[in-house]
Amino acid sequence: MFTGIVEELGEITAVEDLGDASRFTVRGPVVTDGAKHGDSIAVNGVCLTVVEFGDGVFTADVMAETLKRSSLGALAAGSRVNLERPMALGGRLGGHLVQGHVDGTGTVLERTPAEHWEIVKVSLPAELARYVVEKGSVTVDGISLTVVEVGDDWFTVSLIPTTLALTTLGLKQPGDPVNLEVDVIAKYVERMLGDRGTAPGEDIG
Repeated sequence: MFTGIVEELGEITAVEDLGDASRFTVRGPVVTDGAKHGDSIAVNGVCLTVVEFGDGVFTADVMAETLKRSSLGALAAGSRVNLERPMALGGRLGGHLVQGHVDGTGTVLERTPAEHWEIVKVSLPAELARYVVEKGSVTVDGISLTVVEVGDDWFTVSLIPTTLALTTLGLKQPGDPVNLEVDVIAKYVERMLGDRGTAPGEDIG
């Protein structure tokens, strides 16, 4: 489990094509400090497993399904990525509960700078729209953010200078893809309410 508080702006140093998967080599001296084989590290919001590590870099295998459903397939050597280690049990929950399981991708639509912040508008897939609410939480490229406004197929977030300087959202331009993970609590509530009032074996009709 992650919190959506990015620890480090890392860099993809190599992408190896494995046919039905890819192996990423990522530079991230902060997140590799104390790393072990099999540890989890979120890369742009996608939970990946450490295969090898050393000298401030780690490698992770990314299967075809993950490449298809996330924006990781668009990464290449030199791409900057948000990195976060899992939250330690008993640690502070600085953002919100983030699983590292991407629900879909959006596209940066607009950037509107202000004096002390910037508004970023992101497209919202139809199947995820019901989970995104004004002032609720959403994860964009692994960053825990508060939703400012929501439309039928878009939402906006307001980014402070620290977020712009220390994450990929300071670099993304209109047309760039981003990974989206909606609030998992909303999905569980929907599932429970969908079963509400039906006892095991009871047929309503």
